[in-house]
Order: sequence, then structure tokens, then C-alpha cells
Amino acid sequence: MYIPKHHEETDRDVLHALIRAHPLGAWATLCDGELVVNHVPFLLEAAHEANGTLVGHVARANPVWRAFSRTSRSIVSFQGVDAYVTPSWYPTKHAHGRAVPTWNYAVVHVHGVPRVIEDRDWLLCHVTQLTKANEHDQLMPWQVADAPTDYIDRMLDMIVGIEIPVETLVGKWKVSQNRPTADKLGVVDGLTARAGANDARMAALVNRFIPRDK
Repeated sequence: MYIPKHHEETDRDVLHALIRAHPLGAWATLCDGELVVNHVPFLLEAAHEANGTLVGHVARANPVWRAFSRTSRSIVSFQGVDAYVTPSWYPTKHAHGRAVPTWNYAVVHVHGVPRVIEDRDWLLCHVTQLTKANEHDQLMPWQVADAPTDYIDRMLDMIVGIEIPVETLVGKWKVSQNRPTADKLGVVDGLTARAGANDARMAALVNRFIPRDK
């Protein structure tokens, strides 16, 4: 991933926070010489390895778990908040016209070599943890124990666990850092006024990089 220095995010806690907030990762790996991408909801176990470990599962019918490269590192991409930015929000555009549209976004790429886990106790623990992570804010949280035991047993037979120890953690926060302060303020005002699904969160990210008088 191309990352200009002013767009680089290196804070481990910030990168981990994005993964937890947007856990559906695009897992890219080489399979028999072909690049294959699967979309997998991952849990991040921060205490494992220096940069943490991604934990997920795929369908046993999915050939990726047999064919993925054991020698080349996989990449898992986690897409955070994103938003279109119009140059009409830039005061500099109105002054001289030298401005073009862009797209702001925050993304984390994880690099590591996966390993397969077929242990049933591990799989049951994993799906239990994954369920708790995604059901905790539901009005009536569903639990694995809500389903009949024999049904859960059959479901476990149909999945394979995937663990990816994180070797490299790369973050890119493209949030108008390269614009003058006046343009950044214009982007925050424009996003706030537009009030789209991601606009408030992108405005907050842009706002982080606006200099403040001490």
C-alpha cells in the first residue's frame, strides 16, 4: 500500500481500534498462483504476539483453507470510515481554483502467515467469543447455547478455524492532512453539514489534524 508520510498511522492502539470497530476483513492470499480474496469477520486477540493475532473461520467447503500459501504472507484489509470530499469546501479553491475532488479514508492492512485450526473445542470457544462480541448490544443477545447442541455440533463440522499472527500492522489515515488549515476547517464544516452516514466520523478524524492554539 502506498503511504505518504503524512498519511501514515503507526499507533498500535489506534490501528487495533479500527480493526475492532470494522472487523470484516478482506483476506487476500495466494492460492495455486492466483490471488484469492475472502471476506471474513475477525476477532483481534491483542495479547497474542507483539502486534496481536487475528482469529476467524471459513466454511469447510471453501477451498481457501487448504490452498492458501504457507510461505507467502497473507494480507487482511480492514476498511474504516470513508467519505467523498468536494473541493467546493476548500477556501483555497475559491481563491485560485487549483483544487480537485478526493476521497478520505482510514484503513489497516495486516500481514501474516495463517494457520488452520480444526480442534472442536477451539472452534466452539471461537464462535462463542465471536457471538458475544457482536451480540452484546442487542436488545435480546443471542447465545450459542440458545441453539440445540446437536445443531451446533453439525455447524462446527462445517467450519475451519483460521489464525493469523500479525507480523506487520500498517495504517493509512488519508484525512486531509496535506491541506492548509483553512481547507481542513472547510472539510469539517462541509462534512458536518452534509450529515451522511460516515460524515460525522470522518469530520472527527480530520479535526484531529487541525492545529490548535496552545
